Amino acid sequence: MVQRELSLSTRARAGEPVRTCVGCRQKGLATDLLRVVAQEGESGGFLLRPDPKRRLPGRGAWLHPDPKCLSEAGRRRAFGRALRVSGSLDSSELDRLIGAGESAETSRAGHSNL
Repeated sequence: MVQRELSLSTRARAGEPVRTCVGCRQKGLATDLLRVVAQEGESGGFLLRPDPKRRLPGRGAWLHPDPKCLSEAGRRRAFGRALRVSGSLDSSELDRLIGAGESAETSRAGHSNL
């Protein structure tokens, strides 16, 4: 028996939530995107905190765990609008998480060719 992967529209109709990435503005399943929330920092600004378990309180923004989407969201200042916060946003924790994921994928891809 051959199993086929369902399309985004078919899976969405099946009850899986669809969200829009703040970086590339493409729709995707919530399970494929990373939720990001803003938490007040000590210096008066806001920290962008990744929420992979989707449990942190507050308004969330959704992002593909891809460095291109992260840089595009930063360039367009999309996090401030999506999270409805003003002021400085510190994305260092998010940068580390997405950068680490990119290096792990690169190393896995490199090892698969051996």
